Amino acid sequence: MAGQPQRPQRVALLDSGCGLLPTAGWLRHLRPDLALDLYLDPEGMPWGSKASSWIVDRVVGTGRRAVERGADAIVVPCNTASVTAVVPLREALEPDRPVVATVPAVKPAGATGLPFAVWATERTTGSAYQADLVARFAAPGQAESVACPGLATAVEHADAAAVREAVAYAAARTPARCRSVVLGCTHYPLVVEEILAALPPGTGLHDSSRAVAGQALRRLGLPEDPSAEPAEVRVHLGGEEGPLPPAALAYPIGRALARGGRIARAELPTTDETLLGTRPDTAEQPALRGV
Repeated sequence: MAGQPQRPQRVALLDSGCGLLPTAGWLRHLRPDLALDLYLDPEGMPWGSKASSWIVDRVVGTGRRAVERGADAIVVPCNTASVTAVVPLREALEPDRPVVATVPAVKPAGATGLPFAVWATERTTGSAYQADLVARFAAPGQAESVACPGLATAVEHADAAAVREAVAYAAARTPARCRSVVLGCTHYPLVVEEILAALPPGTGLHDSSRAVAGQALRRLGLPEDPSAEPAEVRVHLGGEEGPLPPAALAYPIGRALARGGRIARAELPTTDETLLGTRPDTAEQPALRGV
């Protein structure tokens, strides 16, 4: 009917926990008039310890439910879910609803020509998926893989002491020659200050959360507009609407999302990739593009 306000476009973000916060924060900063649905899975987390078939069922089922609840696009800000379930998720929802996956920022780190490390969970560090990314986008001997046992769990529970311990463990195993670190888990950007404090001065960080948010906007055909009027943010916990978990509120992004207004740049983590801005190929590298 003429004169009725147009419904805001809605983006659903799927993750087991707090790993979706950085990408959600960037979406909120770049296009506050996008309605956001944050799907967390407190009963099923962590997804990284589950069988692949379980992850596929969980992610595809949640994606279908998000579409039923009005989602115009699906974003998967989780490396494990992206590599495990994005193909069947796209088969289920595209082309009617775009699906945007997450890939660690190995390509831009490799493009620097300098040695770098990839910090990730133990499962991702030993995966063929990460090995393929390094083989594609890094020169021989340029990249070092560093497992970070316990770091994602510590971030998820906002356990400051455990975060410091896990970061110190990973930093001690990062070769001194590495000039930057790729954050290969979507939880890690939430603790960039702790990571930088443990690394040699001048070490850069690469994170793909801004690039993933930018890719979602491109798939929706939307330009960036940080001044737009904010739309709603809904939180879904195991299928039921509710508040963000207390641990999520320990982080500036979590508190900003719970507040419901615009998100200032200062409330988002700063890494090399966020300073450089987003490039069309950063979020969708060939390992996951076009499938």
